[in-house]
Amino acid sequence: MTGKKRAIALVVFSVILVIQATGKPGNDSSGFNKQAAAGIIKRILPAYANKFEVAYIPTENGKDVFELESRSGKIVLKGNNGISVASAFNYWLKNYAHCDISWNSTNLKIPAPFPMVEKKIRKVTPHQYRHYFNYCTFNYTASWWDWDRWQWEIDYMALNGINMPLAMTGQNAVWDRVYRDMGFGDADMDAFFTGPAYFMWFWAGNIDAWGGPLPKTWKTSHEELQKKILARERELGMTPILPAFTGHVPPTFKDKYPKANLKKINWEGRFDDTYILDPSDPLFNEIGNRFMEEQIKTFGTDHLYGADTFNEMYPPSNDSMYLNNISSAVYRSMATVDPKAVWIMQGWLFVDKKDFWQPDQIKAYLNAVPDNKLILLDLWAEENPVWNRTDAFYGKPWIWSMLHNFGGRNSLYGNLAYLAKEPAEMVHDPNAGNLLGIGLVPEGIEQNPVVYSLMLDHVWDNQPIDLDKWLVKYAERRYGKRDKDTEEAWRILKNTAYAHEGNYESIIIARPTFNKDNDWAATDIPYNPADFLKAWTSLMNASKKFGSNDCYQYDLVAVGRQVMANYATVLQQRFAKSFKSRNSISFKKNTAAFLELIDDMDKLMATRKDLLLGAWLNDAKKWGTNEQEKKLYEKNARNLITLWGGKDAVLHEYAYRYWSGLFSGFYKKRWEQFIDDAGRILKTGTEFNQKVFDERIKEWEWKWVNGNETYPATAQGDPIAVSIEMYKKYAAKIAKEYKDNPELINNNEH
Repeated sequence: MTGKKRAIALVVFSVILVIQATGKPGNDSSGFNKQAAAGIIKRILPAYANKFEVAYIPTENGKDVFELESRSGKIVLKGNNGISVASAFNYWLKNYAHCDISWNSTNLKIPAPFPMVEKKIRKVTPHQYRHYFNYCTFNYTASWWDWDRWQWEIDYMALNGINMPLAMTGQNAVWDRVYRDMGFGDADMDAFFTGPAYFMWFWAGNIDAWGGPLPKTWKTSHEELQKKILARERELGMTPILPAFTGHVPPTFKDKYPKANLKKINWEGRFDDTYILDPSDPLFNEIGNRFMEEQIKTFGTDHLYGADTFNEMYPPSNDSMYLNNISSAVYRSMATVDPKAVWIMQGWLFVDKKDFWQPDQIKAYLNAVPDNKLILLDLWAEENPVWNRTDAFYGKPWIWSMLHNFGGRNSLYGNLAYLAKEPAEMVHDPNAGNLLGIGLVPEGIEQNPVVYSLMLDHVWDNQPIDLDKWLVKYAERRYGKRDKDTEEAWRILKNTAYAHEGNYESIIIARPTFNKDNDWAATDIPYNPADFLKAWTSLMNASKKFGSNDCYQYDLVAVGRQVMANYATVLQQRFAKSFKSRNSISFKKNTAAFLELIDDMDKLMATRKDLLLGAWLNDAKKWGTNEQEKKLYEKNARNLITLWGGKDAVLHEYAYRYWSGLFSGFYKKRWEQFIDDAGRILKTGTEFNQKVFDERIKEWEWKWVNGNETYPATAQGDPIAVSIEMYKKYAAKIAKEYKDNPELINNNEH
């Protein structure tokens, strides 16, 4: 079939898809699916589902809208699609029932009498698009998600007004068929596809084969999973973003097509070279067309496509014509098959390689695509915006996005004061150009729920949020009612951990050293840790009132864990000083306290189901259909959150976690070996050789990555009882440390 005939056939096919979508059971003539909207209520509050009615109202000026009111003893939820209805439902949950739904715990205790809406509420979103997901999220968090977990996340998206989710699951099955149709076989695909924990960097063209070979069963199972994901997102009114071709081809491509114009690129020396097809090569458009055809045939389309070239890599040339040709070719490979195609591009390349992407290069790259066919995501706008140094992307439509999280790290941090105002102020900024919406693009989720709850409240409003008042309401819905102790805790948290963007780490997660910082572990705390400790005290004071509340339990454990994590660096620097002064008694005392602290943190985190290494590993192994697959997936799961790559990987600890099991089974065991070595050297009077230790510990780390010892996958112990135990053991001791040693505070503040 010629390209022209293929294009005509696919246009017809797309029309059929639209007819099918609006003709599904539950859809009315407007495309509103009442059954899908009501399904969210039934899944979240099954015992109260009969208390709600769902109805359709049209958009306002093309923007999503919702209403809620009480009528005949029921709550009537109205919206133009399932997202709007779900958002109305969530508005009722938060503001009338004082409930909260988050990744890290949920409070769904409905008060009596059943809350009614005194006066009709109507909300219109100021944002055409509300984007969600980073490519990295599909690995740092979602690598092992099954349909139940995905269904929960899609409900969460709808409740919070998300209408533009990235949808990357199952893509390898499509690529597999495309390349096999071109004559590539098993060996070629094994040298191409990564393991399941590394797909993001495969999609971006950074790496080939790492963590593989990818079993056929994975491709099949996740193709089916993607179909479920897309069906649910679409019936709720979302427009998922599917991928497009960026030029990344198998490493054996040069053997099959020796005349092809290929270029080598490398991901900052971290892995072997990969190959991209030059946009001038006729094969570029052919492969791009083949992929689009197969993808639309398999998954349908909503005409939004994600494609990111040169992710954290320098392009082969800074010539404007070359860059223009690259982006033009990427867009053509979409538009030839789908004339309605809109390219969704992450702006991360303009941040990460800022030295390369000067105005001429950015303009050349962007201007090759029509203005109405390209939308930019300003990926890290809360910290390192691109829009304000590119005249709002030189007129292209764009989305203000919050990145916040790198690697899925789960320490406590975030700049709440900034996030309370900036997304709303952007709506009114005269210099914002063609701003179309807001987005959440964290590399990993299931952490810091307060940050995302605050950010998502901007979806349905265009005015800055009064943070102090908002936090009072947030604490009320987290725990079910107002309380002076919990409100005081959140006031302190706002002014400490949640007053600063950017990660700061505990030395526990670092590869052992006497230095205060090591690799990804920068331990300088940008707030007063003595003040932060008071938040733990305030939360503890409310334990009798909220001890059975899941949200309270999570927050209490998270704050206590962070207090202890902050203290770990104090102990580590103390035994480092003891070693330097050759004080073996002090060294022994402080290293024992340090290791005991790790054990205690592990015990505290073990009380929470969402802080367990064993759960992550078990979720990975569940996808295996035989022992070989289970071992492969477990190795992927272990490696990503520790070494990331091979034995000498530079990214080790990039994706660290505060998880029970990881502390006792990995971090502590490394420190034990380090402390044993240092203790022996103290006795002999010789010098400690950090390089020798690092080489030896790398061998041990790699054995752990390849190991299969088990860790608990269910919570152990009562979170309140263990929190009380840890508070009694550490709070007064740590407070005295900070009082007696003010330099511990002065060195960290600001």
